[in-house]
Amino acid sequence: MSRLLLVVDHARDWAPYYPSEDLLTFDQYLQFFAPAHSRIRVINLCQSARYLSQGYYCSLLAEARGHHVVPSVMTLNDLGRKGLFSLQLDELDPAVIQWLDGAASTGDSKGNRSVRVMTFFGHAEVPELKSVARVLFERFPCPILTVEFRHRKGKGWQIESMKPAAPADLTEAQQDTFATALDRFSSIVWRKPRTRRRYRFDLAMLVNPEEELPPSDQVALERFEKAGRKLGINVERIGRRDYMRLPEYDGLFIRETTAIDHHTYRFARRAEAEGLVVIDDPVSILRCTNKVFLADLLRTNRVPTPKTLILSKDQKDAAAQVIEQLGLPVVVKIPDGAFSRGVLKAKDEKELKEALKTLFRQSALVLAQEYLYTDYDWRIGVLGGRAIYACKYYMVKGHWQIYQHGEAKQVDSGDFDTLPTYEVPRNVIQAALSATRLIGDGLYGVDIKQSGNRVAVIEVNDNPSIDSEVEDRFLGGELYTLIMQEFLTRMEAKRR
Repeated sequence: MSRLLLVVDHARDWAPYYPSEDLLTFDQYLQFFAPAHSRIRVINLCQSARYLSQGYYCSLLAEARGHHVVPSVMTLNDLGRKGLFSLQLDELDPAVIQWLDGAASTGDSKGNRSVRVMTFFGHAEVPELKSVARVLFERFPCPILTVEFRHRKGKGWQIESMKPAAPADLTEAQQDTFATALDRFSSIVWRKPRTRRRYRFDLAMLVNPEEELPPSDQVALERFEKAGRKLGINVERIGRRDYMRLPEYDGLFIRETTAIDHHTYRFARRAEAEGLVVIDDPVSILRCTNKVFLADLLRTNRVPTPKTLILSKDQKDAAAQVIEQLGLPVVVKIPDGAFSRGVLKAKDEKELKEALKTLFRQSALVLAQEYLYTDYDWRIGVLGGRAIYACKYYMVKGHWQIYQHGEAKQVDSGDFDTLPTYEVPRNVIQAALSATRLIGDGLYGVDIKQSGNRVAVIEVNDNPSIDSEVEDRFLGGELYTLIMQEFLTRMEAKRR
């Protein structure tokens, strides 16, 4: 389990806030010792951050000790280099510019105007500056920043300076804002010592409550949390704003639909760099989310798949080539679609050309695959190189896919059966394991079509659906325990 430390110059600096056993003065931190391989997170709240000050040495010592510290020495140095943050704000939310215009001082003799505000862990004093505060915290992670905006004639609004501040510098109103922001940034600080249960490990579970088709529903998420607690793992849900909190944890479990140009991939990269156990790991996301890469990988390694062509938007004879080599009807898809999005079926040449035209607007490459009709798709769940669950997903009635996207974001899905893995045909299981061995040792859902003795891997999902009363219908709570046990085994290995 990780430990969070708050470091201040003097104990009186923390007087307005709830007493915390995690609080240390700078002098106490100098004498602080933690066993090797301990996960320590330090929030440096010393007053001065200038070169060779106590605040500077706090961050320097933390890094020397292998502690994860905010702000880092690099951030402190970068805050002294105006060229790194003297950026134009014209492209930001118009509400930001409007607020700055209204809040600005009258101006100096040259007509320059300025506004000074404070940000707290990426949260601003005023809601209009929320987007700016978040961006600045992601680029310059610092607990408290005093930010000065300046408007110069002909240049618009710019950031003139950014300086670290400390709790002792805050007004009473700002103290409330700071406390709220710190609570959001790390609830560990505010857990009362008497009621805090000690867990062996902390696992962050990345979710998005607003997602239309999340990989796990609310009941499933609660079952993951329950299974983790039984194994001594504190499973805590986090969102995209908790990026800077990742070093507090021992592992990251992504339960949000992943993509490369997306915060889920950045979370996976950051967590892996920090030494966390990660599912989905960034390599798996990279290999699974792009169907062009996956199709070529499976073909090269002789994993059974439908006949597939990779088409370029510059190909003049793309449609003719598809008809000649794959026949009709045929399925065409963009490389990074999910939940049947970006997948079209063409039954004749006219539909094929229209489908290619539509998809080439979204991607330079498009996949074309032979159409294999089946009543259902197999979904084999694989974790750490072994099959742990199996489902049959049936096609939507009157439709050729398991999902049908309608108007007003309406999504229909077909029925399903959940089976024990030992009742699944051996060649289906073998195809799933052969495919995932090429990806990694994470958690995957392999979609497979079966027609007689022929099996064909359609795709490998790095972030498979695990919903209550669907994928868990046969194993029940044991499915969640299996996954949490895998995290436990890997986190124990990391600690050793």
